[in-house]
Amino acid sequence: MPLRKMKIPFLLLFFLWEAESHTASRPNIILVMADDLGIGDPGCYGNKTLRTPNIDRLASGGVKLTQHLAASPLCTPSRAAFMTGRYPVRSGMASWSRTGVFLFTASSGGLPTNEITFAKLLKDQGYSTALIGKWHLGMSCHSKTDFCHHPLHHGFDYFYGISLTNLRDCKPGEGSVFTTAFKRLVFIPLQIIGVTLLTFAALNCLGLLRVPLGIFFSLLFLAALILTLFLGFLHYFRPLNCFMMRNYEIIQQPMSYDNLTQRLTVEAAQFIQRNTETPFLLVLSYLHVHTALFSSKDFAGKSKHGVYGDAVEEMDWSVGQILNLLDELRLANDTLIYFTSDQGAHVEEVSSKGEIHGGSNGIYKGGKANNWEGGIRVPGILRWPRVIQAGQKIDEPTSNMDIFPTVAKLAGAPLPEDRIIDGRDLMPLLEGKSQRSDHEFLFHYCNAYLNAVRWHPQNSTSIWKAFFFTPNFNPVGSNGCFATHVCFCFGSYVTHHDPPLLFDISKDPRERNPLTPATEPRFYEILKVIQEAADRHTQTLPEVPNQFSWDNFLWKPWLQLCCPSSGLSCQCDREKQDKRLSH
Repeated sequence: MPLRKMKIPFLLLFFLWEAESHTASRPNIILVMADDLGIGDPGCYGNKTLRTPNIDRLASGGVKLTQHLAASPLCTPSRAAFMTGRYPVRSGMASWSRTGVFLFTASSGGLPTNEITFAKLLKDQGYSTALIGKWHLGMSCHSKTDFCHHPLHHGFDYFYGISLTNLRDCKPGEGSVFTTAFKRLVFIPLQIIGVTLLTFAALNCLGLLRVPLGIFFSLLFLAALILTLFLGFLHYFRPLNCFMMRNYEIIQQPMSYDNLTQRLTVEAAQFIQRNTETPFLLVLSYLHVHTALFSSKDFAGKSKHGVYGDAVEEMDWSVGQILNLLDELRLANDTLIYFTSDQGAHVEEVSSKGEIHGGSNGIYKGGKANNWEGGIRVPGILRWPRVIQAGQKIDEPTSNMDIFPTVAKLAGAPLPEDRIIDGRDLMPLLEGKSQRSDHEFLFHYCNAYLNAVRWHPQNSTSIWKAFFFTPNFNPVGSNGCFATHVCFCFGSYVTHHDPPLLFDISKDPRERNPLTPATEPRFYEILKVIQEAADRHTQTLPEVPNQFSWDNFLWKPWLQLCCPSSGLSCQCDREKQDKRLSH
């Protein structure tokens, strides 16, 4: 009998230890992604004038990765890689044309249904899952109700946000991303038609050429058609592409920027509060700081960096609200938080008034849409008080693809065995069990084109980076492709290098001094190893459907979503209606 009584406390201790161990191994997971935030923007990465106390608090309480790399320097492919742990070229989410992101909600391209996201894996392990904010990975395939690319078809239980992206066209008075297209498809054709009409009229009047009236009417009709389509595009683009959704339902069309960050924050907080007793995955994907820039009245005009700084500081406030809530609910110790940006700052973002609307990439060259370090080196912060030692800084190469295997393992989900996962589990590095990244090679794509390769040899501090081609900055000597607004990946927009342009990033992070056989004795040996790695990598790429083919990319009217009962206007505001009813 006494022996039996002694067993009971031991059994209780065992079960308590098991429960605590299970909790530690299955944390709540919050993945926070900014849009177009530069690595030089947060205070914890060296900014002295932008106020980001909450992002800095996150970094001081966890690990700051100083060589954290986006798998692509553009929104859509970077987010596809983040969600799947795979280079976007493997899923067809990398473009072979100039346009590398989706621009219409009624495109049929998107994250393929056979791709497995970390949300799917965690949902299968009993996690409640939610995406709040920006998706930008497609909507529907064949009909507007199949929602084949929608977040709810990729493992999320709840979605509140925008299916596309924030664009200048979404905010009246902020310009357009289609300016070049307007010039080529509207203004130049109208000018040609106008000059042709005047020439024909003059020749007709002078009796030098008899021009039939039918030709005049045909040209006038063509001009009227172009003008009508142009005006229709201007009128309808915003409501058709800039709308807020809750799950499958449109709740605000077009979306309003009024207190938008506050609304996203409230939704994120409510999701956390609903799931205090169950493990949860929250992806909080901010619209900040992609143009069009916006901020609420509490932040407008308060920063030292104009409207861009206001937006950054509002986003930082939102991060603080989430951190405070975790403390209030006593969930902080059991929650892994990750903060990053989908790619580097967009250095070419300058408003029509000459205001700088892009962020800072710190000491690094280039920015969004190119694979210089400024385009792919992004903030990477992870905090998990129960497990990760606070105040660490890790300089090893890591990727946003690493989040996939990291959270899968923490949730107890086996990785898919029928496909290559390019990400690597970060926990050995974060817990100090390993001092080196598992990435010996990382491949940097410009859309679907292999642009550069990074090699971190074992037993070496060197990090070699070889460029097969580089973008042609315009104007010459500038730090971006200002003439085209973003850099492109082929043709006359790039310069190919044979032999490849080689840098040692560990000694030259600014990428100012390409190496030569004279300055690096192992020059050709290094390039040979890198080329062999690139060849092995490309052999692992099966042919997959191109999600950015013109058929998938262009607008399809039968896929267009509109508010129910809104008629042709496609306008509604259920957010405002629900707010009135609640009062």
